[in-house]
Amino acid sequence: MKIHHLNLTVTDVPATQEFLETYFGMTCRANRGKGFAIMHDEDGFVLTLMKGSKVNYPKTFHIGFPQENEEQVNKINQRLKEDGFNVEPPKQLHGYTFYVEAPGGFTVEVLC
Repeated sequence: MKIHHLNLTVTDVPATQEFLETYFGMTCRANRGKGFAIMHDEDGFVLTLMKGSKVNYPKTFHIGFPQENEEQVNKINQRLKEDGFNVEPPKQLHGYTFYVEAPGGFTVEVLC
């Protein structure tokens, strides 16, 4: 059994949607204006984004995008940095990893 669906409340649905499409290859299958979007990945995972005026996830809450290798982690890190995101270089922790604050008010981990 695997998790197939997750809903995130975000402060800015269009910006979050663009972020997930640009850096993580997710595809928007449907949306309702600026308040709701249905995203899919290549494995059929469904991520819905719902607009909320306040987003207050616990400090340790995050979603993860595993990569095939360190080179892919480095490429995403560099691209985010070049596009103005505040990202630290990847580190060897529980894997080769880094974190980035996504538009919309949540944290993303990129790792291999």
